[in-house]
Amino acid sequence: MASIQQTPNGPVLVLKESALQQKGRDAQKNNIMAAKLVADLVRTSLGPRGLDKMLVDSIGDVTITNDGATILKEIDVQHPAAKMMVEISKTIDNEVGDGTTSSVVFAGALLEKAEQLLAKDVHSSVIIEGYQAAQEKVMELLSQIAKKVEPTDEESLLKIATTSMQSKLISEDSGILAKLVVDAVLRVAEKKGEKYVVDLDNIKVEKKAGSSIQATELVKGIVLDKEVVHSGMPTKIEKAKIALLNAALEVEKTEMSAEIRITDPTQMQMFLEEENRMLKSMVDKLQRVGANVLICQKGIDDIAQHYLAKYGILSVRRVKESDMTKLAKASGGRITTNLDDMTDKDLGHAELVHQKKVESDKWVFIEGCKNPKSVSILVRGGSQRVVDEVDRSLHDALMVVKDVIEKPAIVAGGGAPEAYLASQLKEWSDNFEGREQLAIRKYAEALEVIPLTIAENAGMDPIDTMATLRARQSNGRKWAGINAKEGKIDDMLSLNIVEPVAVKEQISKSATEAACMILRIDDVIAVSGKK
Repeated sequence: MASIQQTPNGPVLVLKESALQQKGRDAQKNNIMAAKLVADLVRTSLGPRGLDKMLVDSIGDVTITNDGATILKEIDVQHPAAKMMVEISKTIDNEVGDGTTSSVVFAGALLEKAEQLLAKDVHSSVIIEGYQAAQEKVMELLSQIAKKVEPTDEESLLKIATTSMQSKLISEDSGILAKLVVDAVLRVAEKKGEKYVVDLDNIKVEKKAGSSIQATELVKGIVLDKEVVHSGMPTKIEKAKIALLNAALEVEKTEMSAEIRITDPTQMQMFLEEENRMLKSMVDKLQRVGANVLICQKGIDDIAQHYLAKYGILSVRRVKESDMTKLAKASGGRITTNLDDMTDKDLGHAELVHQKKVESDKWVFIEGCKNPKSVSILVRGGSQRVVDEVDRSLHDALMVVKDVIEKPAIVAGGGAPEAYLASQLKEWSDNFEGREQLAIRKYAEALEVIPLTIAENAGMDPIDTMATLRARQSNGRKWAGINAKEGKIDDMLSLNIVEPVAVKEQISKSATEAACMILRIDDVIAVSGKK
């Protein structure tokens, strides 16, 4: 409906006739409904007993996952308020990795509670102020209850990685995979001043269907999904000296168009011999600096391949730039763009470079690098769907280990911190006069949705469970949470179910910001493309 204002001089048309406008309470209701539907969509996939979703795209590709960010990324959300919920999960995924489902469920709960207050004529500005005050208190309480750990303490990091995998398909194999994840992150962690910094780009994850999840391995070096270029070359080199070349081993063409006129067959022969000699001199330079492995970012001419094979130099061509950078970090070599400038100091080193068959493909493994600052994880699994889900789970695990190394503080999992924060917020809300107190209480109730959902998904009675949990929390047992595996209330810290404080903080911040943004909207104007 176009926005029309009647005046003494006739109607004034502000918007196009094709524009749709929703105002006030209707606009708020619609936005809250859309956001709640998104939260309901992922709610059943929260916790260790959460269920998976099967997503089929327009071309028939199937994705099976219980990762909140992946579910919301794969479905095509149209409503603008629902898109905000999708953005929260993306932010959480990029910033801290884990907690994508929790953040969306929590944001949905905040809006549901806000809707109850709006129905009682509490103004949205008052609700927003209450929510923001509650969120600041949550950050303060989290820093008080957080348990400090050593950033390189392997035992704590293993607990963190294992917990993040408990709600995934790979929970049965979490012990093996957690060790791989922690080992990989500690190898690429760098100390800067007093703190550690982890760049996960230095961990290359290669996927290949086949074998089983237990066959997933950590390679202290790089795996290249390429094969040796010439059958006459060696496929295994020990004590490798690796030349990293960002230039083609081919005779270069001139920049401008040029032609060579040949009047005599002998000239033709001389021309070919000169080309041959140029390529041989390139390979000779490589041999002179002592390289026995060549990793080339560009092409290698057939004649150059022949000479490389003759000298016993294992060669790989057309390697991605990102892999070249990782190789330089892993082997300690330097990427050279000009062969004339290459010296033996530019060579990288590895214990072993060999070609190995992975299923039906031949891949080159560069292993045993000394103090590698870049490593690879080769993910295996029974089918492509399984491999993809293992890859997503490993991403979450790598991220949470990185979070703890960069901010070494943890809390228990299983909804324990949320239940504790909810009870503390309810007490704290009594300090406020007026309607803001109601908003803070609703924020506390929304926090309880996390343990409640974990219990529901585990088949536990939600009312009895929450009553028992509140009783335990009020008796000072702040780490009491939902043991979904055994269907009872337990001390989550003693069960080694721990999560990074950074994840909890990010969930609280992102969900509160999204809920407040949706509550601020009181007018939705949708302009269609029609003239």
